[in-house]
Amino acid sequence: MKITTYPGKSFPLGATWDGNGVNFTLYSENATGVDLCLFNTAEDEVEYEKISITEYSELIWHVYIPGLKPGQLYGYRVHGPYEPENGHRFNPNKLLIDPYAKAISGTINWDDSLFGYEIGSAEEDLSFSETDNAAFVPKSVVVDHNFDWEGDKAPCIEYFNSVIYEAHVKGFTKMHPEIPEEIRGTYAGIAHPVTINYLKDLGITAIELMPVHHFLNDRHLVEEGLTNYWGYNTIGFFAPDARYSSSGVLGQQVTEFKNMVKGLHKAGIEVILDVVYNHTGEGNQMGPTLSFRGVDNSCYYRLTDDKRYYMDYTGTGNTLNANLPNVLRLMMDSLRYWIQEMHVDGFRFDLAATLARELHEVNRLSAFFDIIHQDPTISQVKLIAEPWDVGEGGYQVGKFPPGWAEWNGKYRDSIRDFWSGAESTLAEFGDRITGSSDLYKLYRRPTASINFITAHDGFTLNDLVSYNEKHNEANGEDNNDGESHNRSWNCGVEGPTDDAAINELRERQKRNFLTTLFLSQGVPMLIAGDEMSRTQQGNNNTYCQDNELSWINWETVDKELTAFTKQLISLRKSHASFSRKNWFKGEADQKNGVADIAWFLPDGAEMTEDHWNHDFAKSIGVFLNGLGLHSVNAEGNKVVDDSFYIIFNAHDQPLNYHLPAVEYADDWELLIDTSKNPTDEITGTFNAEAEIEVQGRSVILLRHQLIHNGDTKHH
Repeated sequence: MKITTYPGKSFPLGATWDGNGVNFTLYSENATGVDLCLFNTAEDEVEYEKISITEYSELIWHVYIPGLKPGQLYGYRVHGPYEPENGHRFNPNKLLIDPYAKAISGTINWDDSLFGYEIGSAEEDLSFSETDNAAFVPKSVVVDHNFDWEGDKAPCIEYFNSVIYEAHVKGFTKMHPEIPEEIRGTYAGIAHPVTINYLKDLGITAIELMPVHHFLNDRHLVEEGLTNYWGYNTIGFFAPDARYSSSGVLGQQVTEFKNMVKGLHKAGIEVILDVVYNHTGEGNQMGPTLSFRGVDNSCYYRLTDDKRYYMDYTGTGNTLNANLPNVLRLMMDSLRYWIQEMHVDGFRFDLAATLARELHEVNRLSAFFDIIHQDPTISQVKLIAEPWDVGEGGYQVGKFPPGWAEWNGKYRDSIRDFWSGAESTLAEFGDRITGSSDLYKLYRRPTASINFITAHDGFTLNDLVSYNEKHNEANGEDNNDGESHNRSWNCGVEGPTDDAAINELRERQKRNFLTTLFLSQGVPMLIAGDEMSRTQQGNNNTYCQDNELSWINWETVDKELTAFTKQLISLRKSHASFSRKNWFKGEADQKNGVADIAWFLPDGAEMTEDHWNHDFAKSIGVFLNGLGLHSVNAEGNKVVDDSFYIIFNAHDQPLNYHLPAVEYADDWELLIDTSKNPTDEITGTFNAEAEIEVQGRSVILLRHQLIHNGDTKHH
């Protein structure tokens, strides 16, 4: 069959359907020729038609084919030098995924033909493979961007009002008995009313989805019967992964993803994507040739001085070169696509320090951040950095530019140390629960700190209080290597126990962690399932466990802890005292003579400078002045709130605390006591300077009600 072709245009990159045909474009600076291959079905081994692209302008190969429609399957074969020692790995025997593919037809079927060199050759990657791989690589798909958004509007929730919920698309709904079986573990499962109602009832404002960019299952995992469950191995930066689609893989996954976002937005819930722009799934020089490597290896990756090998700041074998204009363009085009076309509300950047590296050093003012800062679309959504990578100097907590929030690893470590009894100072604890001004105050506000106790990488909350050692036999790793880097404490017994006292202490510790998280300044992030006491049986790294170890078991939900978490989230969202826009000043208010924050010892005396740096100081009282918020609302009116007194006691014994003598706070209402079971009635009022017993390893929250029946008490 004769295919009619026109020269086409060099913009936009990728495959673009205009209603009459498709424009194909591919960036490759060093290629000597490009063939566009069209397929009838995803399983075809022989091309339906191979078209040699002759038009080349602005380093872009382009062709227009009238009559093609959405659903068309395609790939590229790129000609050029195969000179690994010079950074070039062109091999036209390898069908390649379009780096700009908006949908990918399925997953890799591992075979030796997927590699650009001969597997087993003594020359290793310097050898050249002449085997065709078309039967084993998924095809790129032309998509139709038309979609009825029904007037969809982004919730646009400000950071200080945000509560983020980290979840895995598959793991969150795969075992949910109230969701139809055929859509469990998919985008449609997240969009189901049962899921959305749960999220709304819990009170979260944003769901942060672990990677949904189309990713690669590593060959060594597949051969061991495992899978890259987490998905941090991207091969398509524009394509929603087909594995999470219940409706089809020929573009239907795009529509299903959009329906998910639309449904969440209708419920007032934002969608944040965990994105991996630091590397691809092609690995090091011994990895497969699937896309970028074959399109133009030296124009996508950071290479060593001898060009054969890859710089690896990610621990995955390669690093995308964010210093190159075409790579920056791909990243920015991808981000804009997910915002404008897919309507997502923000991104969490995996190993973001990698993107800030110039030659080898991490640079806060690198081109990546400069471009984002000036972009009118990308700069206006939530931008969250994982502020480290595995390279030298890669720990960059607190060093990202204005407009960025960061996963605060120091918060996680400090709060874990405090409640586990590890050596720590109150100064560190105080910095963390007040927004980490030591890290972020120079350029940003308290909301730059994304606070978390647990995340996908590490123990769940339940396991944090139940295990000292990792138990990762399911990963093929040795069990209990004798060292624990989890900052965990098992409360006296490793793993499950019938000891009632230990189980009670573990439940209390969970409540302590959650209470600390939601009463801290900054933006709280909760990992899905922690509110239900989800366990991974001591496995602190389930990246390859696509099974019931990782999936949420909705039949074993800890309803009491879930209800307690809802209470905490509701309390936080109801009171500006816990979600300040601005930093504490620590100075007395001119009107009432009381500081916006004050710190107290058990005897009711304010702390002095000497108290802050005592090791093993395990208790503290914190006064939050609701009249000292230093902010105004959208109408320009001063924001005021109730005042609160929080007592943190990490000692194993009870302590008697004298309530502080604050001039206008003459009565205190007990709201939370983590030593009590959530089903117990918690009531009590106390006068100023009264004594209150705080149980060992517990948190007390007291409120002085400023707002009463629409009036301000005493003011």
